[in-house]
Amino acid sequence: MSKAAPYRISSITEIHRLMGLPKPHHPLISIVDLKGFKNDHDIDAVIFDLYVISMKRGCDNLFYGQQKYDFDEGLMGFMSPGQVLRGEDNGVPPALEGWMLFIHPDFLWNTSLAAKIKKYEYFGYATNEALFLSDKEETVINDIIKNIRNEYHSNIDKFSQDIIISNLETLLNYAERFYQRQFITRKITNSKILDRLEELLTVYINDEALLSKGLPSVQYLADALNISSKYLSSLLKQLTGQTTQQIIHEKLIEKAKEKLSTTDLSVSEIAYSLGFEHSQSFSKLFKSKTKLSPLEFRASFN
Repeated sequence: MSKAAPYRISSITEIHRLMGLPKPHHPLISIVDLKGFKNDHDIDAVIFDLYVISMKRGCDNLFYGQQKYDFDEGLMGFMSPGQVLRGEDNGVPPALEGWMLFIHPDFLWNTSLAAKIKKYEYFGYATNEALFLSDKEETVINDIIKNIRNEYHSNIDKFSQDIIISNLETLLNYAERFYQRQFITRKITNSKILDRLEELLTVYINDEALLSKGLPSVQYLADALNISSKYLSSLLKQLTGQTTQQIIHEKLIEKAKEKLSTTDLSVSEIAYSLGFEHSQSFSKLFKSKTKLSPLEFRASFN
């Protein structure tokens, strides 16, 4: 049986109505508590035309990368407008605690955060790539949320938006710091991802069908690793200093060097065997990485 189409929510007022809450204090931003909330509307999936930042406790059996965790830590998630949120077990679990911050894009209009918010890559992470917080980190985030709530609950004046935006930027910067910490501290999981990435690339590039398959894509690798492409990119930049694309290129150049030094295949034949449609593209990439053309590299072995 096919799942029902996601329910679309475009305003803060609609969120309050669905959750049985009083009218919002501000039409473009709201923080709602999750304690005791139950999904009584039989909605399996929601698309928010809003930015959503959430803090939850009481989640069980969450997959992080390819590893399952049972935990009672603070857990943060980030969604940008247009992303789909799917519930499990027909809604929010009864024991769930925390809050959700909803921000209408219009609230950011003509502010420093309007363009800057797009640089925070974690808004593109999947729900299974949420941010795990220590008690200390959770306190830092909750204190910022209190400041935001207090500000829009008080009398709105010409300073309100700037003060809230400043707090939002602080929250997002802390979240970025905590994600970098998470990439480093979850060594076992991340090492498995890196090992699996190495294995995937090696198998792919050594495949005789590479010519018909084409170059390996970032999305292919992310899908095979069961993580989002943005999360994979952030993880690799933190752990290796390279992007996913750079690592793909590195493996291709490594294989090209092997073929140039151990076979009599022409440059064009090597390029096509590695999935390049045009040998010129291969030669350009090879020289950008080695400072030598493929023929110059081959000549260095004679």
